[in-house]
Amino acid sequence: MSGEHYFTAEPAAATTRHEVVFTVHDQEFRLVATGGVFSASRLDPGTAVLLQRAPLPDAATTGHLLDLGCGYGPIAKVLAANAPRATVYAVDVNQRALELAQQNTGPNVITALPDEVPETVGFAQIWSNPPIRIGKPELHALLLRWLPRLTPDGTAWLVVAKNLGADSLQRWLVEQGYSAERHANHKGFRIFQVRKAGDGTAATAQNS
Repeated sequence: MSGEHYFTAEPAAATTRHEVVFTVHDQEFRLVATGGVFSASRLDPGTAVLLQRAPLPDAATTGHLLDLGCGYGPIAKVLAANAPRATVYAVDVNQRALELAQQNTGPNVITALPDEVPETVGFAQIWSNPPIRIGKPELHALLLRWLPRLTPDGTAWLVVAKNLGADSLQRWLVEQGYSAERHANHKGFRIFQVRKAGDGTAATAQNS
């Protein structure tokens, strides 16, 4: 990508279009991606593990859901399809990714830059394949910006490659006062279920 990254705000990479086709629980999804966004030619393996192994919302789900670092919108698309009564925020710093996510998703998805999300909005669920490669300080700042916006009974589902520091991130989340449980371990990826540790519930790191 000529030295730029998928978290570049205004990518200059070629806009060659790709159709990304994937299946989640027997439902097929078709999205358009281009150069300059994360995993433009196929569904990223970590995202695939997250969508297959974490419990998706259902038709009864309401409230606000967040796809943090949405890229061209695969997670937001799946969340919106499974929870049509919920409002899904698809958030990214990459303008091209947001344009694609808007094209790829439905009417119950709001695409937005981080500063465009109203401060009053809390999230029942946060879903993310977080951008580990931005560096640890930036990653921690990102999570500390959004995890506090979980509703009191809200849950964040994070997928992180084991070889990119999944276990150290789990320990760090606990140090910040969150309950961080390993929900699944598949193909070298960890899926963490992260909750606020309030109302007398101690922060924990559990392995399964």
